[in-house]
Amino acid sequence: MKDHHGKEIFKLGFGLMRLPKLEDGSIDVEQTKVMADKFIEAGGTYFDTAFVYDNGGSEDAFRKAVVERYPRESYTLATKLNAWHGAHDEASAKQEFFTSLERTGAGYIDFYLLHAVQKDNVHLYDEYGIWDFVKEQRDKGLIKHWGFSFHSDAEFLEKLLADHPDVDFIQLQLNYADWESESVQSRRCYEVARAHGLPVVVMEPIKGGKLADPPQPVKDVLKAADPDATFASWALRYIGSKEGILSILSGMSNVEQMDQNLAVFKDFRPLDEKEDAAIKQAQKIIQEDLSIQCTGCRYCTDGCPMQIPIPDIFEVANDHLLALGNPRARRQYAYVTKDKGKASDCVQCGQCEGACPQHLPIIKLLEDCRAME
Repeated sequence: MKDHHGKEIFKLGFGLMRLPKLEDGSIDVEQTKVMADKFIEAGGTYFDTAFVYDNGGSEDAFRKAVVERYPRESYTLATKLNAWHGAHDEASAKQEFFTSLERTGAGYIDFYLLHAVQKDNVHLYDEYGIWDFVKEQRDKGLIKHWGFSFHSDAEFLEKLLADHPDVDFIQLQLNYADWESESVQSRRCYEVARAHGLPVVVMEPIKGGKLADPPQPVKDVLKAADPDATFASWALRYIGSKEGILSILSGMSNVEQMDQNLAVFKDFRPLDEKEDAAIKQAQKIIQEDLSIQCTGCRYCTDGCPMQIPIPDIFEVANDHLLALGNPRARRQYAYVTKDKGKASDCVQCGQCEGACPQHLPIIKLLEDCRAME
């Protein structure tokens, strides 16, 4: 697919959700500049951020690393309006667009998205008139293409596209681990988007980094098929082999990850029949895996009244899946919950489950994690 400058879009997209950090927790802009330079030099153009990423730090870092250093026609910017994250009203939700323009300094947004639309928040986008607001900005030339990122089931996606048939593109969570998932429904959502003729931007192709370090049985299968390939490259090539993909976002956190991902896409090679069979075997193994499929997006934490570090607890649980009560698990658990809420502090309000893009049964999973206390 070509952008509005007539330039073919490089299939790898630079996701700016997990940028490198300095010791004080701020974004390492200098390392981000190096990563952006490598990305653009390789032919990359698609940068993806959002109003809520790092409380605006991501958009600011994009301005410093790209906008202030490259001509406008050399990149495309995607960012997002989030109507449900934190306290909102219609005015503040719409203001996000103008704040993003100011933070990025890009002049206009190439690909603008309603952020993480799902059943329990779509009413806000409806009530605030965000759908029409975005199209108004498009008509003014401030947005070139508009769409939404989506975290729900295929049936609901079909309804949204029927209600909003003029959407230009859609962003979906697609990866080989979630392809047949009953909760994420990667394959079914992808098929709905393609049936409507929509280009697809892919998020979580490596499932928040989990497929860069998959369970050992999966590693064994993939290494047997290709001893030299990285596990992340398998995940990227699987999705990159699908039709209708506009961009595959990878939230890269250092120069090494950038180099590895660029190596996959500079001379992209779709999966062959033997490799596809290896992925099918890996999918079967993952479907039988008992680990908590948390990607660490942290959407669940901001609204938690007990300040429970849910993703950190789940990471410890996955490290000790078969022995939650062992001393090492307890030590790690005590470290990540120091001065924060514990699993046993959960009041079962359910806000975390409503915010979770993976539709995890977080309340039940936290109950299981109490074994580490």
